[in-house]
Amino acid sequence: MEEIKAMMAGNVWKVLVSVGDTVEEDQDIVILESMKMEIPIAAEEAGTITEIKVAEGDFVNEGDTLAIIEID
Repeated sequence: MEEIKAMMAGNVWKVLVSVGDTVEEDQDIVILESMKMEIPIAAEEAGTITEIKVAEGDFVNEGDTLAIIEID
């Protein structure tokens, strides 16, 4: 299992995946909004989303876990 973490503080603008989705390496998982910029957060490895820890509109800090992925 691998945690997908926020690279910076911001608001969760969009959650692009659901639990059970299979994702590819570098596929965007969540889009954060910070200082009117959209920051996509991508999976570092291919796998299956097992848990989503945030919802659209949530505020996250740098290093907060956004989702958990089971690596293939």
